[in-house]
Amino acid sequence: MQTGYVYHDDYLKHDTGLHPENGGRLTAIMDGLKESPYFNRLIQIEPVPAKADQIHYIHTYDLIGTVRDFSASLMQLDPDTPTCSRSFEIALLAAGGVILAVDAVMDGMDSVFALVRPPGHHAEPDRSMGFCLFNNIAIAARHAQKKGLEKVLIVDWDVHHGNGTQEAFYKDSSVMYFSIHQSPHYPGTGSVDEIGEGDGSGYNINVPLRSGAGDSDYLYVFNEILAPAARKFKPDIILVSAGQDGHRDDPLAGMNLTSEGFGQMTGVVRSLADELCGGKLVLALEGGYNYDALSESVIMIFRALMGECDDISETETRTGVWTEMEAKVEAVMETRAGAGMGIGAEAGTGPVSDHTRQVVERVKELHSGGKIL
Repeated sequence: MQTGYVYHDDYLKHDTGLHPENGGRLTAIMDGLKESPYFNRLIQIEPVPAKADQIHYIHTYDLIGTVRDFSASLMQLDPDTPTCSRSFEIALLAAGGVILAVDAVMDGMDSVFALVRPPGHHAEPDRSMGFCLFNNIAIAARHAQKKGLEKVLIVDWDVHHGNGTQEAFYKDSSVMYFSIHQSPHYPGTGSVDEIGEGDGSGYNINVPLRSGAGDSDYLYVFNEILAPAARKFKPDIILVSAGQDGHRDDPLAGMNLTSEGFGQMTGVVRSLADELCGGKLVLALEGGYNYDALSESVIMIFRALMGECDDISETETRTGVWTEMEAKVEAVMETRAGAGMGIGAEAGTGPVSDHTRQVVERVKELHSGGKIL
């Protein structure tokens, strides 16, 4: 199974200082991956910058100019979104990396995780916000369509609602946007009632969950809402806004996902890609601000992408950072295996909350008789 990753050291040059979204996030991910037993089996894809016309698939030329000019002047794009002198070019490199990930799966690679920054899903067509300069995943969706794919499913499991992605496709029936996120929380969008408009009515699915939701809640939603909607939509490619800030150790949110939970969600999405679109699956890094939790979760995601979620061979070498990280992850897996809840199981930690069940029923009600559910 060919699994790729997009990475470049230049992503560290979007210098945000002590901001939560900083280069240390990618350094932690790469340190963990390099010490893991899987790293040498991954195929690296070196990104190239997106062109202005490709950014314009989603964003106005006025915004492109604003990001360029604010970066040159070291000005913040909004109170949460700083820039440095190289931010504009690195934002082009991030978007370009996700574009190349799409090209790779269209050329036959099974899946690619684009480890890029700055993130993107809050960036609206005419506004950068929420740590995001350009909307990498939305640009990649349009690129896939320019390359001949008709229907794109975007799955967004970042703890924050992807307001920018939703806005980009709100009236578009060729892109189905599914978001599961904490609510109430930044940016304040993502109600179940936001289902799309015009031709896009019914193709926008929001599942806002209360703080404290964990693996069981997310997997219940994936089985009850995402899987049937995806099967009815029949996408030609699946893209994932993969933010790991729903982890129980993340400082910027209040969800209760485990590192294993991200592997489980990846397993569901990978199975849907295999079933519906020839395995074409691309993930792009969004949030995640606890270095250990982020690195552990990304490793679990790669395990799921590579189809190796059950066990690690005892003969595999474990050293350095990986030894410590694996011990934490394996302890969780052993506990849950004893309860019959290994990766790929339909249950997660604890029971599904009544609130989650109520939200799922509301989503089904809003979309019943519609184009997706």
